[in-house]
Amino acid sequence: MPGKLEGHFDFAQKKGYSGVGMYCPRTPDAVSTGFGSREFDGEGRFLRADFGKLSIVSMYLPSGSSSEERQQAKFRFLRAFLPVLERLAASGREFILCGDWNIAHKEIDLRNWRANRKRSGFLPEERAWLGDVFDRAGWVDVFRRLDPRPEQYTWWSHRGQAWAKNVGWRIDYQIATPGIAAKAVKASIYKARRFSDHAPLTIDYDWQL
Repeated sequence: MPGKLEGHFDFAQKKGYSGVGMYCPRTPDAVSTGFGSREFDGEGRFLRADFGKLSIVSMYLPSGSSSEERQQAKFRFLRAFLPVLERLAASGREFILCGDWNIAHKEIDLRNWRANRKRSGFLPEERAWLGDVFDRAGWVDVFRRLDPRPEQYTWWSHRGQAWAKNVGWRIDYQIATPGIAAKAVKASIYKARRFSDHAPLTIDYDWQL
């Protein structure tokens, strides 16, 4: 069992808006925030901690569901972030990027996919972008590497009986470089209790820091 955990955070400049964090059982070699975006680094969306040859990143991609303006901001984020992912993948380091990506990649990743084809989070442009992350930039969807089953979701609306009926979306990911992805041995989505509209995604790796 780990001892005292060390917390690191990237807060949004706008109070109560967004932010990411991580708790580490050992002190990272280095911690950094942001990915070099003038528009988005103030929104608390990227926190990186380095441990030897491995880097862990806590991520939070924008949602476009509130307005067309925010959807266009989400598209700008995606255009700016893909080159960053390509550089990280080519850096020679191993990376695990964890968090809410606000995109369901394939039809298997949400219950009512036909009704949501024009909804933010399952738009063709968003899905194609995530496909480029895997197919062009070389990242691995670690959960799907371990668990190909349908109806494995991490988010449910508070409306209706979405949680009770498991009418959900898989929008939380651990996306990793191939070397560390190959070391993943177990994945689970914690649903014994409901903490929020998201459920924790846990993946175990056979990797020594």
